[in-house]
Amino acid sequence: MRGRIGLLGAAAGAAVLAPLAVWAWPDQEDGETGPRPVPTDLRDRDPKATPEARRVYAMLANLENTARRGWPSRTVIGQHVELHNERYNAQYGDYRGTKQPGYYYRKARDITGRLPGFVELDLGPGYGQPGWAVGRSRSYSGDWPGCRRHWGYVEDAVDLAAGVWAGLPRAADGSYRPSGTHRECATGAEVSLPHNGGASAGLVGFSFHQPYPGSPVKGFPQTLHRNSPAAQDPRWFARVLSRGTSEHRALLRDLAYLADHLGYLADQGVPVLLRPYHEMNAAPGRGFWWSGQDPAAFRKLWHVTYDYLVHRRGLHNLIFVWAPNAWNSSGREPGPYYPGGRYVDIVGVDDYSDTPAEPFGGGAWTGVWYRGLEKYRRPRIVSESFHVPLNAAQPKTLVRTPWVLWTVWGQALSYDNVSEPRKKNTTDDVKRTYHSSRVITAQDFA
Repeated sequence: MRGRIGLLGAAAGAAVLAPLAVWAWPDQEDGETGPRPVPTDLRDRDPKATPEARRVYAMLANLENTARRGWPSRTVIGQHVELHNERYNAQYGDYRGTKQPGYYYRKARDITGRLPGFVELDLGPGYGQPGWAVGRSRSYSGDWPGCRRHWGYVEDAVDLAAGVWAGLPRAADGSYRPSGTHRECATGAEVSLPHNGGASAGLVGFSFHQPYPGSPVKGFPQTLHRNSPAAQDPRWFARVLSRGTSEHRALLRDLAYLADHLGYLADQGVPVLLRPYHEMNAAPGRGFWWSGQDPAAFRKLWHVTYDYLVHRRGLHNLIFVWAPNAWNSSGREPGPYYPGGRYVDIVGVDDYSDTPAEPFGGGAWTGVWYRGLEKYRRPRIVSESFHVPLNAAQPKTLVRTPWVLWTVWGQALSYDNVSEPRKKNTTDDVKRTYHSSRVITAQDFA
């Protein structure tokens, strides 16, 4: 089954539209049974979608429709990279000490000889510093204080995303850091991103662990409901959504930070799978500040964010991913939180609820979530997991639940870590996944 995926990077230029017909999927004929196919043209949601974003979405939709047809399909293997922890947390990873950015992007190759086919990054949550800031001021980030300690990972995130899409190192092309190396302003340290052969090496995405709007300090604790004003004031969330309030202005400032960086990637022709406000279906009082809210209020938050990014800022390189928490004892049924097909391109699940050895629901591992997401008629992904999909306990996961994309969270990829999570994936499990003919890695992108 292993085969090459057509050129996805910026060099494809206008020709990127030519292969779209390959991914087309006919409507079901009268009397045909089985799951309904998903839409294949991103312009159904965004008529101005960029050619590159259309191509990426069409590829994922084709994988989904192949699986819905009952044919053997393939899964893009992804890796979430926590750059703020790699750069500044000496207790993070499989040895003590801070690391060069992209450590867990490269770690997959260290273990298997292959890079992941998808890399997800984050412009949040910050690392305990006041206000939004950047490491080195750039043309697209002039509104934010520059040369700030513990903010250099933001440039790393943007540059690694460009490097995965367009290759690293690459010839000077008007983008920042095509060599992969620069000197950090705040510390003077030389910072190097991992090379991937200088050619298109897969797809990129961003989550956004956003501290609560108005938070004076940006860090992971400020993303949590218990540390936000919502914990004390039940009307605070409504004010965040109400135009003219200071809370709403704070929300828009956070979104401006996100949009400035995504806008640079748009200018470079990089499509982005954007996954905001994940795990929204947690029980009230648990999870993030946006979690456990009234479903109608959450849907409004999504719509406000979508309107700001797409209509006010003109970002048409985005593929929107809606990703609830696994809905068992730790998460409520997510349907009421669905923003609607006009605002969502891909549906996913953050699954930390079960293990390969003890699947939730008694059936196939991840089967409950796979079946539950079918009704949305969107490509289905595992957006976060501590585990690789193919392992000793579950070697047939992708036969039973052929997700189009599966992303492993951060340091969970390695087995012996300084801090939790530990001992989630053996070396053999990671190799089993990356070398499977059902899995798409970086080397499968031409």
